[in-house]
Amino acid sequence: MSSPESVASSITVAAENIGGIDSTEVLLEPGVNVLTGRNATNRTSFLQTIMAALGSRRSSLKGDADTGHVELAFDDEQYTRYLERRNGEVVFDGDPYLDDPELADLFAFLLESNEARRAVRRGDDLRELIMQPIDTDEIEAEISQLETEKRDLDDRLEELSRLDSELPELESDRVALEDEIETTTERIEELEAELDAFDLDVEASRERKEEIESAFADLQEARTELESVEYDLETERESHAELERERDELEGELEAFDEEDESPDRLEGRIQELRNRKRSLDTTVSELQSVIRFNEERLADDGLELDLDLDESEGTSEADDGDITEQLLADSDEVVCWTCGSQVDRDRIESTLDRLRSLRQRKLSERSDLQEQIDDLSDRQKELRDRRRKRGEVETRLEAIEDELERRSQRIEELEADLEDQQARVDDLEDDAETFENAEYGEVIETHRELNRLELELEDLEDERDEVEARIEEIEAKIDERSALEERRETVEEELTDLRTRVDRIEANAVDAFNDHMESILSILEYRNIDRIWIERRETTVREGRRKVTRTAFDLHIVRTTEDGRTYEDTVDHLSESEREVTGLVFALAGYLVHDVHETVPFMLLDSLEAIDSNRIADLVEYFEEYVDCLVVALLREDAEPLADSYTYVEEI
Repeated sequence: MSSPESVASSITVAAENIGGIDSTEVLLEPGVNVLTGRNATNRTSFLQTIMAALGSRRSSLKGDADTGHVELAFDDEQYTRYLERRNGEVVFDGDPYLDDPELADLFAFLLESNEARRAVRRGDDLRELIMQPIDTDEIEAEISQLETEKRDLDDRLEELSRLDSELPELESDRVALEDEIETTTERIEELEAELDAFDLDVEASRERKEEIESAFADLQEARTELESVEYDLETERESHAELERERDELEGELEAFDEEDESPDRLEGRIQELRNRKRSLDTTVSELQSVIRFNEERLADDGLELDLDLDESEGTSEADDGDITEQLLADSDEVVCWTCGSQVDRDRIESTLDRLRSLRQRKLSERSDLQEQIDDLSDRQKELRDRRRKRGEVETRLEAIEDELERRSQRIEELEADLEDQQARVDDLEDDAETFENAEYGEVIETHRELNRLELELEDLEDERDEVEARIEEIEAKIDERSALEERRETVEEELTDLRTRVDRIEANAVDAFNDHMESILSILEYRNIDRIWIERRETTVREGRRKVTRTAFDLHIVRTTEDGRTYEDTVDHLSESEREVTGLVFALAGYLVHDVHETVPFMLLDSLEAIDSNRIADLVEYFEEYVDCLVVALLREDAEPLADSYTYVEEI
């Protein structure tokens, strides 16, 4: 799983005023590095130093220092981190290895305070922790964007299918027009031959013929211009009518927009106020949970252990009284209060805890209600902004339409005047042509008229054919895009499937990784009477505000075997400290592998393994070594003895 190329050289770590460290410089190597020594020898502080250089903010300044820094160098690269105390808080600066340390904090920096280890120890929701790095809102946004693109692609492909079905009819129209053009052209040639065959022998007749031909040429030209003006006028009138219809529709849309009393900006203020209240509730709920857990643990331990033995110098009677008192206390249901040290009835403490639990539950319910209000207001805010944007678009389009209508009205008036003038010209030319209609030239005139009609008809046919051919070329060009559109649609479909199943796959992979590694670890460490520790992934229905939603839950199961061979299911609470620590580490390793943390940071840090015996620590380190480029482990000397001699050992920090 690890990437050997990630760390190819020695690693130098230099630090000042980090944790309990004054100043140090340590050389580490790729592979396993073991920090050994007695307690309070700055091993944990050194691990925090590495964390700081890698980008974590879970490191501390030395108590008596206001500034500190750490340098981490390997593979010809250097990373720095500066810590400074300002107004009671530690501020981080510099150029660390990671910009976002969330994954590393969760699954690579496995100190005692690590959230994954603590979640197992406390029996928390493991699913929530494993999914914490996943931005589900971003995934939903990507899904929405891809769904929109897919709908657009489907519409375009559907349009191409419709166009494809239109092609045969267009091809048929083109063939019919070509035949009609050919027929008309042949008839025009016949009429032209007939005119050439008319015998006008004398010069006067020839001149008369030229005069006739000129008159009909002028008439043909005038009629062509008249048709052109009529066509332009009809086109302008249609465009004008279409613009008027669009204007009426837009005016209807504009009337449908009610004046909103609410303002998106005003809603933003309300949303921000609710978010601030929710953050405050989050803090309150967290603090209440800490108080409840602390008191539950104290109550389970019967309060404080106070030395109430009487002084041996007191008299016998006092000693007897003391024995009686102790007997009475032993029989009573009282504990020593851990706040004042006095004896307090257990029921009073449990009653107080119940009230705290009820208060926490009310706060959780209030937080859910606030979230629902925030969601509703956010949806309303988006709706108002969309309506405002749409109204602006409608108003802008209306202004453009009014300008266009005015321009087209002027153009229509001009064309109507041109049409009247051109019609008058045609009438005059037709009157002139009438003068040539006599017995001598009647046939010639009729032939000219037929020829003029056919020539106009030929022009119309050729124009219609050109339009059909242009439409065919347009459709064929669009159809050529089909292959690319289909490939893109297939890609979008795959991306949608991947996004929709990403959360499920991560959950399933996390469960499989934990179960597989847990089985291997238990086999290696040989814990007595533990058959199996495994996670079950199941669907559960929970309430969010007023709604019920389906959520995934991770149930941790422990299966044990009794001495007589009977198996039964146990709980995390009954695991030994060693077993619990191993389970937490394996869960962290599962998260490390599922989220590919090794691709983000090549280090893993282990600390606080004292609860595990030394031989098992050695086996555990050897197991983890396979998945990490650089594993740094803090151990007591006696716990480090069984580890391999090939590891790098650091005995002084």
